[in-house]
Amino acid sequence: MRVGQVTAVAWPQQLELAANLARRANDTADWPGLGRRAPGALRLIVVPDARRLDSLSQGRAPVWGAAVALPSARVILLRADADDIYATLRHELAHLTLHQAVPVRVPLWFDEGYAAWAAGEWERLGALELNLAVVRGAVPDLRGLDGALRGSATSADAAYALAVSAVIELARRNPSGSIAPLLQRLMAGHDFEASVLETTGLTMSQFERGWQRRVRQRYSLATWLLAGGGWGVVALSAWVLVRVRRRADRARRAALDEGWELPPESAAASELDPAPER
Repeated sequence: MRVGQVTAVAWPQQLELAANLARRANDTADWPGLGRRAPGALRLIVVPDARRLDSLSQGRAPVWGAAVALPSARVILLRADADDIYATLRHELAHLTLHQAVPVRVPLWFDEGYAAWAAGEWERLGALELNLAVVRGAVPDLRGLDGALRGSATSADAAYALAVSAVIELARRNPSGSIAPLLQRLMAGHDFEASVLETTGLTMSQFERGWQRRVRQRYSLATWLLAGGGWGVVALSAWVLVRVRRRADRARRAALDEGWELPPESAAASELDPAPER
């Protein structure tokens, strides 16, 4: 079926959902730093589950992935069983919109961070507050972040949140507090690293160190405890105390049993049975 500039393809069971998604995808929308834009011609393929997504994307989708965007082909593959399918659609549309506007190559962390930001996935930043690896200061460099984005579901959750925080930091470092100046230079065809230097005054290595430092400050141990990590500490402490108490009780009961002997079974029985009447 075709809705405006969006061609929707789906299995029979997903046709109604595909039509609703196509109407949403066809709407002109506001995008951070890019302004109000129409989606342009694209193909939206709604698949039933992860197996079909993996098959049609030829293994490009991670096993935990809910969708795949192929900007060069103007195609979005979307799982019908995704948790928040409309937010997932906007995330993938953000990829297509960014690549349509920007002719130069951008790093994966920027691509994913921008898409998550544009989709309003702020809960990802909240998840960072409960991420023990970040609390320990294990913040990857930007190259490592690219690898983590394609890792396991657990590592990817934190990696997506870190990517969002890096894009936000790029905006914060510009005097305007906006990502627009950086995107304008990218749209004009300027190199990514040169554009970062021009709009933030920082080389990529300087920006990377500053971003890592800010993440560590923002998601410190105190923040982690306040955000709910403290309940985990309490639960673990309670579990340890119960284990220690049980161990101590076993030793105490064993000590009380010392020196006590049970009478033979026959003797015990005679003591319990009443004497015969005379």
